[in-house]
Amino acid sequence: MHESTAVAANRANWDDRADVHARSEMYDVAGFLADPGEISSVVRNDLAVLAPHLPESGIRGRSLLHLQCHIGTDTISWARLGAVEVYGLDLSPNSLRHARRIAEADGRDITWVESDARFASAAIDRRFDTIVTSAGTIVWLPELTAWARSIHELLEPGGFFMIRDDHPMLGAMGFEPWEVTDDYLSGGGAHTEEDSGSYTPGSEGQIAHTTNHQWQHDLGEIVTALLEAGLTIEALHELPYMDWRPFPDLVASPEGWTLPAGSPRIPLNFAIVATRPD
Repeated sequence: MHESTAVAANRANWDDRADVHARSEMYDVAGFLADPGEISSVVRNDLAVLAPHLPESGIRGRSLLHLQCHIGTDTISWARLGAVEVYGLDLSPNSLRHARRIAEADGRDITWVESDARFASAAIDRRFDTIVTSAGTIVWLPELTAWARSIHELLEPGGFFMIRDDHPMLGAMGFEPWEVTDDYLSGGGAHTEEDSGSYTPGSEGQIAHTTNHQWQHDLGEIVTALLEAGLTIEALHELPYMDWRPFPDLVASPEGWTLPAGSPRIPLNFAIVATRPD
């Protein structure tokens, strides 16, 4: 299958997901807007990773680009924390339609950009102090070389990039520990699925464009792509929690979901913090 065909199918799939997610209990857009102090759990976890590398003032006053921002609740959370000149970028125009509506309801002046994250630097003509992406993002990208190059081009010298995402080993297990069912190493091509639901509970049958394509990216590929783009790795973490509940063995935790006590200790998320040195 041609890469552009796969990406177009994913765009249609995420246009459908945006409607489902915007009305879901999991995203709870009405509750988010009703509480101006609410910060999404995803951003709370992201900030815990990023904060040790930030100045004492934290994210406040720093310009920020959120890659693969979806319907914008995480992007708005960064703005609520004090980020300025905030941009959100996503492939899905319908996701951005919801993001724009939610931001306007929150009184936030956020710039929304429609683009493939791999080519973000061609769509945005400026640099940022901070670039973030997290919670189910890079599996939707066919390759990471252009993605990492864009991040380097968009980052101010001395600025920070952070990614936190599902651990690729968990993807290799098909999110069904403890049996390996898919590649861990990258380079095996697209994995195609048909699914009429999403990760929000009760969404089965609500997605019209059911075909979606994902690409496995192992930690070696991710780190190497960032290094070859000219970034410096400041930290690499493997974390025992994740933001969603892909299998029933997980139990609630302050960060989201984790394995119960006594289970083998395996990583569910990874996180990388990198900086542009020049």
